[in-house]
Amino acid sequence: MTAETCPAPGLTAPRNAVPAGACDTHTHVFGPFDRFPPAMPSVYALPEADAATHAAMLATLGARRGCLVQPAPYGSDPSAMLDALHRAKGRLRGVMACGPEVTDKALAEMHEGGVRALRFVEMRAPNGGRYPGSIGTDALEALAPRMKELGWQAHLWAKAEDHAAMLPRLSKLGIPLVLDHMGSPDPATGPAAPAFAALLDYLRDGEVWIKLSLCRVSRQKPGYADARPLHDALIAANPDRLLWGSDWPYVRMGDLTPDAGALLDLFIDWTGDEALVRRILVENPQQLFAFDD
Repeated sequence: MTAETCPAPGLTAPRNAVPAGACDTHTHVFGPFDRFPPAMPSVYALPEADAATHAAMLATLGARRGCLVQPAPYGSDPSAMLDALHRAKGRLRGVMACGPEVTDKALAEMHEGGVRALRFVEMRAPNGGRYPGSIGTDALEALAPRMKELGWQAHLWAKAEDHAAMLPRLSKLGIPLVLDHMGSPDPATGPAAPAFAALLDYLRDGEVWIKLSLCRVSRQKPGYADARPLHDALIAANPDRLLWGSDWPYVRMGDLTPDAGALLDLFIDWTGDEALVRRILVENPQQLFAFDD
């Protein structure tokens, strides 16, 4: 299957000191497309962001470790991700996407290759439909028993209102729940909005993890000032359940494409405490993903 492609975005090195063992918990790999073509039609141009380009990005960022999240155009084909995980020799973990039809053998092979989670998406594509290749949360409930046996997590991408509606049910599944993109709140309504306030309650109780990946939340690039109150509320609620992610290589962002190094600087500046920065960049990811590098 052929698809439109584009160069992967560059980045600058952060000006702040980055703690040893830092982890970017939300990134993607695409290609090389002659070996790993997309399995599904894509609603966006595919970045030329293969394993080598991804490794160079992490090196510039100063992050020793990372987490790869399966892009929707690859559907349930783990080939590109498993190749990148193999090359990383334990420094990366993977978040795959698959439905209940996946075999136990396939799950075991993915686990051996470094996959530690599955992703479930309720966010809609620009056309209002599902992203081709994405898996909804109905599949999570069917897969949860096998995920629990493997010690896997569920990573969820949905609007804050949908999270608030789903979490009373999903939190009973007995597996760690990780919310992408700060839980996808509306920055215009602020941290007091009922849905985001509900997410904060789950965070305080340690029932969810939340990724501080803000570039798809804020509408005020490059300073992202509208996301600052949300960031501060999450830090205040429970820093022991927070992670940081860049979202590189930033599909569908066009002129709003950020610089991953600048995003990491912004996180460090906003957090403002060396011990908290280390907890979120190093200690929390190690606890959740159990890196073995």
